Amino acid sequence: MPKLLRYVSISHKTASVAKREQFYISEEEKLPVVKHLCKQFPDISGMLLLVTCNRTEVYFECEITNACMVQDELMALKGKKCIAQNDSLFFKNDSTKASVKHLLKVSSGLESKVLGDAEIIHQIKNAYLFSMAYHLQGSLLERAMQTIFRSHKRISNETKFRDGTTSVAYKSLKVINDTYGKSSAMTKKILFIGAGDIVVQLFKYNSKFGFNNIYISNRTEERARNLADMHQCNVYPWHKVLENNFEGFDVIISAASNCPKLIKNFPVTSNKQVLIDLALPSNIDKSLSQNEHVLCYDLDTISVDLEENREKRLAAIDKVKEINEKELATYIQWLENASLRATLAKHKKVISAKVKAYLETESQLVDPQTSKVLTNQIMKKMFSHSESFKFSAQKIDSLIAEQASLLIKASI
Repeated sequence: MPKLLRYVSISHKTASVAKREQFYISEEEKLPVVKHLCKQFPDISGMLLLVTCNRTEVYFECEITNACMVQDELMALKGKKCIAQNDSLFFKNDSTKASVKHLLKVSSGLESKVLGDAEIIHQIKNAYLFSMAYHLQGSLLERAMQTIFRSHKRISNETKFRDGTTSVAYKSLKVINDTYGKSSAMTKKILFIGAGDIVVQLFKYNSKFGFNNIYISNRTEERARNLADMHQCNVYPWHKVLENNFEGFDVIISAASNCPKLIKNFPVTSNKQVLIDLALPSNIDKSLSQNEHVLCYDLDTISVDLEENREKRLAAIDKVKEINEKELATYIQWLENASLRATLAKHKKVISAKVKAYLETESQLVDPQTSKVLTNQIMKKMFSHSESFKFSAQKIDSLIAEQASLLIKASI
């Protein structure tokens, strides 16, 4: 049975933030989950675990284990039963072509919450580096990743699909401007919670906004301090975050990993205040949105109408799809050729053994070079016929004798 590349996916397409939280795999959980799946299904030779704020996906390469089995195991690991309601949250497929096609759509931003999201390709690269670190790239997956990166480069160079900013980090900062007005927003006291990719992006895009009263807090103070030094802002003690001591802050953007309901209390004033939750699981208790002076956003609501360059992106979609289809066709051609090469290698091994046995019993030309030449001649003769794979053993023996005789005559 040939190996196939398969996938299981839960994303914003099928599940709300609350539902996605239930199947989120934190950084600390990734390696144990991968090891568990590989132990549970030993025929898995390649795996890519892609976890973002909007999706959790497992791509895996194997012969027997199917997508339903991996989905059920993921549910069990998260303490969830395989019931119809949970099953409907997932997409899955056991076709190599369908899996590569889906990964192409994801990597290009066609499947993103924000159309054309530029961050997803970096998240896929990091996921692949994780796979490589544990020798789980697999031949089908490795070739798929080459296809993904080639497609990404073409989309960037040949279309306007990447033009403009589509980051949730950018939109979060824009929300501050839109809520308070540009001049008033400059005076607001802002707290970033976390020190991962999203917070790094917040600082990157702040160069466009120029907010200068920013504090940062993180469980590992050293990481917070490094970012604070780099961006000339202040460090806010983590223990005060745990105490929910946010006195004086107008805006909190929280993106701390694996900290569900980190923020349960917030000192409400008569002025507008903004709480933005970019974490999964969610950091901010939903009940805080009940106060009329507090504006709360989560990953789903912050992404609404984000694409300021939406018209350009929509106009480029057909070209992006065309590029993806061409790259997929190239992959499928490689896949078919790989299968043929494997078949040829298998046949060549058999022919080589038969040639060697014939030369040892019927000829004086017993040397590696003669055996190699004769084997190649037999292979050419066989595969010049459309029915080459159906040659009987007797016909192959006859062909060997015929070609050996010609070779002997030529050497005399």
